Amino acid sequence: MIERYLIGHCAPALAGIKTANLFDMKVESEEVLNEQIAQWNVWLVPRGLTLRCLRYRNQKALVYAYRRSRLETDLSHPETAEFMKRFGYEQTDPDYALERLSKRIREEDEFPHEIGLFLGYPLGDVIGFIENAGQNCKCCGCWKVYCNECEAVKLFAQYRKCREVYMRLWSQGRSVLQLCRCC
Repeated sequence: MIERYLIGHCAPALAGIKTANLFDMKVESEEVLNEQIAQWNVWLVPRGLTLRCLRYRNQKALVYAYRRSRLETDLSHPETAEFMKRFGYEQTDPDYALERLSKRIREEDEFPHEIGLFLGYPLGDVIGFIENAGQNCKCCGCWKVYCNECEAVKLFAQYRKCREVYMRLWSQGRSVLQLCRCC
């Protein structure tokens, strides 16, 4: 079941060209979800990709597929660390930061906007989204762009092409494990 979501929503992370992707999925129970994630992590972690449930509620799970090494690099920038302090992130260690993010997702009514940093979005675009309440962006694709439009448009095209290629290869019989690039 997770395989279809990984291909459809996480191809750029599988390919190693994006820090992370998210997807929602229905599951029969939290226990079944945890078993599935544990099994997939046995296969994926050696390839550099990890799955983590950020929230489970009413038989729906929000699953985060991420490249730990890239997340560590993304979060380690001093400007990012300073920005994240506003939202209660006392440190940028990926385990700590993901636990804090998961807690914010579970406990708050509004989705925490800093999640963009966990998905590899540029800090300027995350700040721009917050300051503009999601309005007045230069363009919109995988995220709303407030800073470097040209670079973002190139990335959006790269991510779209990756998804198309991965969907085609998967439909032709390639497995997620064959498509997950070691990084």
